[in-house]
Amino acid sequence: MADQIFRTVFIVSDGTAITAETLAHSVLTQFPNLKYEQYRMPFIDTVEKAHAAADRINKSEESTGQRPIVFSTFVDPALSRAFIEAAKGYQIELFRSFVGPLERELDMKSEHTVGATHKIHNEERYNKRINAIDYTLTHDDGQTNRGLDQADVILVGVSRSGKTPTSLFLAMQYGIKVANYPLIPEDFERGRLPEVLYPLKDKLFGLSIKPERLSEIRNERRPGSRYASVENCRKETAAAEELMAANGVHWLSSTSKSIEEIAATIISKLHLETSRPN
Repeated sequence: MADQIFRTVFIVSDGTAITAETLAHSVLTQFPNLKYEQYRMPFIDTVEKAHAAADRINKSEESTGQRPIVFSTFVDPALSRAFIEAAKGYQIELFRSFVGPLERELDMKSEHTVGATHKIHNEERYNKRINAIDYTLTHDDGQTNRGLDQADVILVGVSRSGKTPTSLFLAMQYGIKVANYPLIPEDFERGRLPEVLYPLKDKLFGLSIKPERLSEIRNERRPGSRYASVENCRKETAAAEELMAANGVHWLSSTSKSIEEIAATIISKLHLETSRPN
């Protein structure tokens, strides 16, 4: 196995830095032996701030003795130049890598507008996303059965298997209405899903998790309890997986999958709309 490499990573932008962070994460995950400490520096929207950010990066190189990796998304060319000229480190300027070649291909100048990625371009889609978030929060953890038939997907699984964060990600990123419903010991004893779910089986998707990891998560909430014991976690996850399989419910283990992978699988398996609201 190759030795691990340690670096400091800076995400710098004259906007929110969300786009830069997403792209940087996608690139860095391709290097499994790279371990890094990441700093996000948003709203670097003046020359003074650009110089201050560069100074922080330069001090990092001086203190660690290693060249930082710097991902930047400056829309304003003047700010970009000011930053690049002042900052050390290995620089990856994300917008310049794509915008210039695309301008030449389209024979068209880009707007060079800060924050364009996060503007509301389609009010209907934006409202859909807000409504999905509201619905998902209301239907978290089986809080209510009212309007359950309006869900685009209903996540089932044992407590702490990742249902809530997956639900919110689907709602926030894709405008998908998600309800999540816990499978509890009473369901396992009866050998049946909650009765309210049977008419909606085509909307169900299950999440499971390795018992050892589930025990770790539950111990953070209720340390030393039977609820968090490895033995109980093994019993619950096995029963949940058996119940889902018996009812033809698609499911996956959330143990080693990112929330993005889980969401993509759910969208694919249930044939949900995949266009992300703007």
